Order: sequence, then C-alpha cells, then structure tokens
Amino acid sequence: MPTERERVQGHAYAVPSPARRVTVEVLNGTKRPGLARSATRRLRRHGLDVVHFGNADAAVESTRVIVRRDDPGRGRAVREALGIGRVVVERDTLRRVDVSVVLGEDFRLGGEARP
Repeated sequence: MPTERERVQGHAYAVPSPARRVTVEVLNGTKRPGLARSATRRLRRHGLDVVHFGNADAAVESTRVIVRRDDPGRGRAVREALGIGRVVVERDTLRRVDVSVVLGEDFRLGGEARP
C-alpha cells in the first residue's frame, strides 16, 4: 500500500514511486463486457500502473497473472490486488509491461458498482 507521500493530492489513484512502479496490461478473456476496465480501476487503486486494457485473443476459464520481465514478486503484488489468479513467468520484453493479466471466467468484481 502506498504511503501518503506517494500520493498526489487530488489524484484519484495512488501514484507509485519510480522504484516500486509495476506496469500492467489487463486483457479480458471472457465474454463479459467492461471487465478489463473494472479490473484496471481495482489495480490502480492499489497503486499499480495499468498502461493498457482490452480484450484477450481467446476466452479462458482461469485468471492468469503473467510476469513478463523483472522480479516475479511483481506478479504476486498484482495477484494480491486482484484477489485471484495464478502467477506464471513467461518472459517477453517486447510487450513493454512488467505483468500481463488475462481475466478468466473465475474473476468476479466483488462489489464493483460500475462495469
């Protein structure tokens, strides 16, 4: 959880320090519209830097948190913020993110008001 010092006054989301910054892409692997946007909001509230969200190429049953580069602990931080997902390491420095999330049918919004 970011400290008060890491927050920008009036900003809607926590701003991570450059040393703790985790860049994330969120892909919706379900047929439920708006799921990637909702997951993006949740991750940003936890101080994670979601730089892209959209649809996955295929539907998936289980949510996956894929570590693309750097420390695998970053994947665990994303999983903790989502509350679900299996962390796997699949290095791919061309993706330009630290972590990719593919939301599966098992992902629930858990009280989110908006899609």
